[in-house]
Amino acid sequence: MIRRPLLTVIASSLVILLLLSFLLPQQMIAPGRLIDEHENFADDCFACHTPLFGSTANKCIECHTVDDIGIRTTTGKPVATNKQKVAFHQKLIEEDCVACHSDHRGVMAFRPDHMFSHEVLQTPARKECNACHDNPGDNLHRKIEGNCGQCHTSEAWLPATFEHDEYFRLDRDHDVECITCHLDNIYTDYSCYDCHEHSRREVRNEHREEGIQDFENCTECHRSADEDEAERIWHQIRRERNIRIREDD
Repeated sequence: MIRRPLLTVIASSLVILLLLSFLLPQQMIAPGRLIDEHENFADDCFACHTPLFGSTANKCIECHTVDDIGIRTTTGKPVATNKQKVAFHQKLIEEDCVACHSDHRGVMAFRPDHMFSHEVLQTPARKECNACHDNPGDNLHRKIEGNCGQCHTSEAWLPATFEHDEYFRLDRDHDVECITCHLDNIYTDYSCYDCHEHSRREVRNEHREEGIQDFENCTECHRSADEDEAERIWHQIRRERNIRIREDD
């Protein structure tokens, strides 16, 4: 059984610690140095923190007006740099600043930049990747506009669910804009007829002479402009189909 004097000492110590936390918070509980932009608040913890409730979005919004974030500074001046193409804070589901931000360097390991989740964005904004992200500079992505979600996820850029060369190689004979084959930037579908001079009837007759009945999926055989390659692929497909037919019989 704990004696009363000991309880008194423990209670007194807790009270003293609590008082010191309110009177000298920077010495008692500050987790680390503030980021440079907030260095002027180093001696005024309660500018951002509410006693017993911590840092809340309401405190942040007293200085950072949500409608201005990414557009104007807290003093009303236009943002000079353009690290992100647009301000996206206006498209958040709710105002929860500390869900992504930590202004103390001492806790950056627990709340790094990559803690940002696209789930905090309103649903339509999650599809507007190009509003914040630049297209990669490779030959394929330079020609693509939007619809990133058809190949990538918001959780990670890689791995992508699509590799163009596995379906068709963009060689020198097919170095064109994506929209040439993928109408309306819908990359799950394509058409070859807008460029090639042959008509559907000519294609149908030519393929049926070779015993090919299903010819709508051009890239099943035509993986490039190499016609010899297309013939080899077709013969391979036909052999595999015949084997399956014999096995089924």
